[in-house]
Amino acid sequence: MEELLVEAEGAQQIHFNALENIYKWGSSLVFQCLIKPPVKKNTIPIDLKLHNDIRAVERARFAPQVAEKRRLIKQYKMERERQQKLEEQEEIKRLRKELIPKAQLMPYFDRPFVPRRSEKQPIVPREPKFCIPRHKTIRCCRMSCNDMSGPSQLQHLPSSVEKTEALYKNRIEDYNNMM
Repeated sequence: MEELLVEAEGAQQIHFNALENIYKWGSSLVFQCLIKPPVKKNTIPIDLKLHNDIRAVERARFAPQVAEKRRLIKQYKMERERQQKLEEQEEIKRLRKELIPKAQLMPYFDRPFVPRRSEKQPIVPREPKFCIPRHKTIRCCRMSCNDMSGPSQLQHLPSSVEKTEALYKNRIEDYNNMM
């Protein structure tokens, strides 16, 4: 405490000496500017209203409403489940009374199934086209089956086609004879 008083007196002495020097020089304007301004009153802090505080109060009012609504929803769900369970039990009781188990009918063994001949015409096979169309051939070597010279597999194919056709005709005749 005494140290603070000594420091304050020292500061006043320095200030007073500076004022004397200015006064000696005759500058009255400077002397008037250095006069200490009057002390202001201490400011009293205003009570702050933070948004968090306002929100907390509103939430405190809102939370019970939400809880009440949830409770009502839960109660409604439980009631609905209970009614649904009762309806299912009533339905089961009604079905048990109405439905009488019935045996499956016996198949007729005195009239066995006999397949009948189809009324559709048999399919007549066509000869396949082994020539490659001109637009699908490779551009570097544009040759069709007809342009090829020398033995190749494509030249032997028509004879195999004829054999296949003969086999189909034989099968059709055998089928017709069976029916």
